[in-house]
Amino acid sequence: MTTTINTELNLERVNQAINAILATLGEPESDLHSEALSAFRRGDYQVVKRLAATNLSDYYCKALGYLGGALKLTPNTDTILAESARAAADFVRERTLARLGAEIAKALG
Repeated sequence: MTTTINTELNLERVNQAINAILATLGEPESDLHSEALSAFRRGDYQVVKRLAATNLSDYYCKALGYLGGALKLTPNTDTILAESARAAADFVRERTLARLGAEIAKALG
């Protein structure tokens, strides 16, 4: 069985991928995340990149920091989307571990 990969990029397809990443990140739970998401939504990608650069361990900002570059539709768009998706997955993992740790502490405390 062979798989055909459509390598043609267009803004509609990239926006579909971006929307999936944004849905994974969910609503902001901190002022930093609210600021980053607001900047992204208004197209101020330099602010988002700066927030990602100055909050290096924050996966939410990292995921958003990549996304503005995906909209340029360059040969790097696939890589940019993949890195953003990985950061979003890391964010969800960290949030889940924190929640589970708190639940375990509550159950055992």
